Amino acid sequence: MRHRKKGKKFHRLTGRRKSFLRSLTNNLVRDGKIETTEARAKAIRPIVERMVSIAKKGDLASRRLLLSRIHDKKLVGKLIEDIAPRYKERNGGFVRVNKSAKTRKRDGTSVAFIEFV
Repeated sequence: MRHRKKGKKFHRLTGRRKSFLRSLTNNLVRDGKIETTEARAKAIRPIVERMVSIAKKGDLASRRLLLSRIHDKKLVGKLIEDIAPRYKERNGGFVRVNKSAKTRKRDGTSVAFIEFV
């Protein structure tokens, strides 16, 4: 039983799972909207929302913390300078997951769009 076990494993080892979620997060920050499965979109939503909350502070410590999580200076700059100022007055809910009616052809998994509000 998986009582009190938080998060999906996506059939990956810990390091590969972290890298996988980091790359999905980087793609969302870079493009603003991505199409992925519902489970993946729901898994990266809290990660991205925490990053935006950290980026709203805008100080050096938050920049370094984001850099340790994202590993890309350009994306950290984009988060702090472009994305975070849009949500200065907003307390949460920076990311929206829209479920799509279509499914993936190869395995029938439901598809969702995740985007910044």
